[in-house]
Amino acid sequence: MPARSANHIGKSKPVDEKLTINIGCVDLGQIDLLVQEGFYNNRTDLIRTAIRNQIAAHQDVVRQVVSRKTLALGIQHYSSADLKAVKAAGEMLDIKVLGLASIAHDVTPALALATIQSLTVLGALHASPAVKAALRDRTANS
Repeated sequence: MPARSANHIGKSKPVDEKLTINIGCVDLGQIDLLVQEGFYNNRTDLIRTAIRNQIAAHQDVVRQVVSRKTLALGIQHYSSADLKAVKAAGEMLDIKVLGLASIAHDVTPALALATIQSLTVLGALHASPAVKAALRDRTANS
């Protein structure tokens, strides 16, 4: 049967993901100066603002790529019940998400393998380590 994509939007706000960056001393000093002068509350505030400004500057490109690659934008949650329904229908999912893809912790690796044909996540994937390991060969490098 042809693959289909599920669009389940979670209701809770996800925890922010932590990134580590290397930054030159001069740039860091300038960030600290702007914070000290009250332009930003802290380093994180400046960095988040800079990232949002860059994303806004490229908004049209992001929109076009999301459409072209048929990515679901936002939070997509897949519960055990969702995947059991997909399995009962004899179908497989091609999951493509820009944002957060969340697979419930009660989903077994066997159920994930029986229902998820491919997984592409630009952002974060929340799933048990066992499910992530089971889907490793079906996950696009992102």
